[in-house]
Amino acid sequence: MVQKKLLLAEDDELLASLLTFRLEKGGYKVSRSKDGKAVKEHLTKEMPDIIVSDIMMPYFSGIELIDFVRNELKSKVPIIIISSAGNEENVLSAFELGANDFISKPVSPSELLVRVARELNKI
Repeated sequence: MVQKKLLLAEDDELLASLLTFRLEKGGYKVSRSKDGKAVKEHLTKEMPDIIVSDIMMPYFSGIELIDFVRNELKSKVPIIIISSAGNEENVLSAFELGANDFISKPVSPSELLVRVARELNKI
């Protein structure tokens, strides 16, 4: 079975490590970026099968990331947003721009794994 490629955009190193460990254990090939600039560079070189992104990141927010992927790259790759800024405005903006799912922090690694699998099974 071919490993699905997942891009994790998260600037909290501890959370990124925890999520990476769980996602890799779940069978995904995880690439990590800790800021929006690195995410943008990664996406112009290689499109993953799914993106998991924080909203609040240096240089380029998760909201800007959704806009970039949907409108500039014209990609329909599933995007799951994770954020402690789970206010209604952020959630609605994320969905209006084309996010597939939104999870408020603290994120359960097991719940994220289920949501990633669910999004990939829709394709």
